[in-house]
Parts: sequence; structure tokens; C-alpha cells
Amino acid sequence: MRFDRPTKLFVVLGGFFVCNALIAEFLGVKIFALEDTLGLAPLDWNLFGQSGSLNFTAGVLLWPVVFIMTDIINEYYGRRGVRFLSYLTVGLIIYAFGFAYLAIGLVPASWWVGIQSSRGVPDMQAAYSVIFGQGMWIIAGSVIAFLVGQLLDVIIFHRIRRLTGERYVWARATGSTLISQCIDSFVVLYIAFVLGPQKWSMDLFLAVGTVNYLYKFIVAIALTPVIYLGRYLIHAYLGDETARTLADRAAGHGHPDS
Repeated sequence: MRFDRPTKLFVVLGGFFVCNALIAEFLGVKIFALEDTLGLAPLDWNLFGQSGSLNFTAGVLLWPVVFIMTDIINEYYGRRGVRFLSYLTVGLIIYAFGFAYLAIGLVPASWWVGIQSSRGVPDMQAAYSVIFGQGMWIIAGSVIAFLVGQLLDVIIFHRIRRLTGERYVWARATGSTLISQCIDSFVVLYIAFVLGPQKWSMDLFLAVGTVNYLYKFIVAIALTPVIYLGRYLIHAYLGDETARTLADRAAGHGHPDS
């Protein structure tokens, strides 16, 4: 079976979209210190009566790729493309965590439990459970925030596009990301840590949420040129006429609900 180039492109973009979101969910269990990683002095931020350093989940390394994929898919495959991949991704994340919990429940081989003792891991079963067995509140918060952010991104992207037409690609791509990620940053923390068993105070919730969003804000601005690079590569691969036809359909010029 042979597929045309627009179909192949959608499969490739969708594959990166889903893959990066899945990996980010599992990598997110690690918290890293940004200042120490970059060799910088601690920032020691103070917000809402709270203070701290720049600590983020390792998932932030991959979420920017998801943001870029969202904007590019939005540009050429429209609402249906992003919604389809968003629902698919949520389903696959739940599926993946379901099997992770199933794997955790398997009785470990006795020799395997202590196999890494010489490397500072006395209990592999406990380590495996902690790494792959993220709390249900964190999983729920992450999944709900992701879906809300993606669906909101679609709406904002196309509203900006209707106002600006084909001009100002940066406005609809970066603008929709900045707004949707603001919602995403606070929703995941509220569900996971305010409603969840840790019961964060509102001051702590607002402080951590603001710091996380400011990081995403800076990254979104910094990655704006990548959107233009992606458009250039897509037009080179599909040809200008085909790429413009896809973009017109995505904007609703060719289909009522693209």
C-alpha cells in the first residue's frame, strides 16, 4: 500500500507527537535542578511568600517538542488532526501506565531484587515501583492538564488565524502555546498536589505554578524560529501548492470542520 506525502507527513508528525508525550510522562518522575545543571548560582525566587530554586521535572525536555508538533499539525491538519492525536495520546498514556502498574504487580525474581546492590540500588523492585508507579493523582492531573491544554490551543490558534489570516505565523503558534500552557501549568499542579494527598497551600501552588509557567513562556518564545524552520521543511517536502492547500483546508477554507 502506498501513501501520499501529506499522509506520510501526518504519520511522522503524529508519531513524534505521541512518542514525546509518552516519554515525557515517564521521564517526569525525575526532578532536576536547572541552575546546577547549567552551572549557575541558585536563583532563589520569592513569590507569594514562598521561595526556592529552579527545579523542574525531566519531562520539560520533551514537552517543547510536543508544543511545536501541536502548532505544525494545527497549521496543516487543523482541529481534527490535533484533536485526534490528543485523544489518542491520552488513551495511550493511560494504557501505558496501566501496563506499568501490571508489571509492578508481578512477583520479582529473588536474584533480580538485589542485582544492582553494588551500584547503590539495594532493592530493584522498590526502585522499579517508584520510577514507573507514579501516583494516581499525578497521572490524572497530567493527563487532564494535557488534554485541556491541547484542546484550548486548537481553539486559540484558529481564532488568531481568523483575525490575522495567513500572516503572523508566530502570533498564532506562539500565542496559542503561551495561553494554553498557562492553563496546563496550573491545572496539573492543582489536581496533583492541591486536590491530591499532599494538600499544597494556595500560596505554594501559585508560586510553583508561576515559576513553571515562566519557564514554559521563555522556552515557547525561544522556539518560535523552529516553527518557521518546520514550515520551510514541510513546503520543501510537499511542494508549495500542496502545503498551501493543506493549510487552507486546516483553516476551514476547504472543509467546514477541518
